[in-house]
Amino acid sequence: MRMRIVLSARGRGGQEEQKGFKEDSTMEAPPVTMMPVTGGTINMMEYLLQGSVLDQSLESLLHRLRGLCDNMEPETFLDHEMVFLLKGQQASPFVLRTRRSMDKPGTPWHLRYLGQPEMGDKNRHALVRNCVDIATSENLTDFLVEMGFRMDHEFVAKGHVFRKGIMKIVVYKIFRILIPGNTDNIEPLSLSYLVELSIVAPAGQDMVSDDMRSFAEQLKPLVHLEKIDPKRLM
Repeated sequence: MRMRIVLSARGRGGQEEQKGFKEDSTMEAPPVTMMPVTGGTINMMEYLLQGSVLDQSLESLLHRLRGLCDNMEPETFLDHEMVFLLKGQQASPFVLRTRRSMDKPGTPWHLRYLGQPEMGDKNRHALVRNCVDIATSENLTDFLVEMGFRMDHEFVAKGHVFRKGIMKIVVYKIFRILIPGNTDNIEPLSLSYLVELSIVAPAGQDMVSDDMRSFAEQLKPLVHLEKIDPKRLM
């Protein structure tokens, strides 16, 4: 089976909010092994802070973000995400995430890999993990199944995307899919919205976490963005 893959910098993130972290944190794959090619490779890392805000506080947070961010009106999105596992001899299965837009027909599907989070450096103010994000053709899920992956779970994410320089701020709600594959039959997972502040940058650019911390301070007390250790939720 052929699949067309095009490199892309687009992507909105796709983690479940804290209620869903416990299940997902046990499935994180090992870091990407970067193979040398002509011209070299760039090992991209995602720097991440996370928090949540109750439904009744959403409008206050959006108002604050409109004042702080570059785009006065945020982008909106409605995405369907599926998480695929490939079990092998390693202790943890290999995890890939696929995401498609439900409100923008014709846009590419996205395939995302997230590595093991790095929490050890106390001077680093954000969680750091390997990140690979590519745009693909619409037969992505068929391709993964042919490769031996199986779908573990799926959900719908609906929310807003703000940008401040190279920082991306995503505010979104997770919806549980009640009937597998039927994205019209969903219900909210919780009474809150997940808030993620992230930067994707080459490895070694740890100074960007200082800018993230400064921006997160401006969002208090509406939301407290933290470096969440998934192991605490296991």
